[in-house]
Amino acid sequence: MRYLTDRKRAEGRGAAHAGTEHHWHMQVSAVGLALITPIFIFIFGNALGGSYEDVIATFSRPFPAILTALVLVFGLQHFAKGAQMMIEDYFHKSTKKILIMSVIILSYGMTAVGLFALAKIAL
Repeated sequence: MRYLTDRKRAEGRGAAHAGTEHHWHMQVSAVGLALITPIFIFIFGNALGGSYEDVIATFSRPFPAILTALVLVFGLQHFAKGAQMMIEDYFHKSTKKILIMSVIILSYGMTAVGLFALAKIAL
């Protein structure tokens, strides 16, 4: 027989029974993005006014290409998790499910398109 109090049974579980995993994912990705985004903006800003050949040369180098891929992947994951949290707070039933699936599909689609474009430039 288990003697668990109500508090002990509820500890570590949110409304979705996932504990604080979602919160920690958002915090870690936010810190990571805060560190790499300024560098990405600097690289992107330098390439922005250049000619086609200059932009291709910039993003063909390993560091800008890898940094751009990291910003794409982690930025869009962060977007998807944040949008999912907002949708869970304000929508209910089938509308909530449809919107969450749409946001996830949009996020994965944008990631795939961005990585494909980056691979075409970098390779």
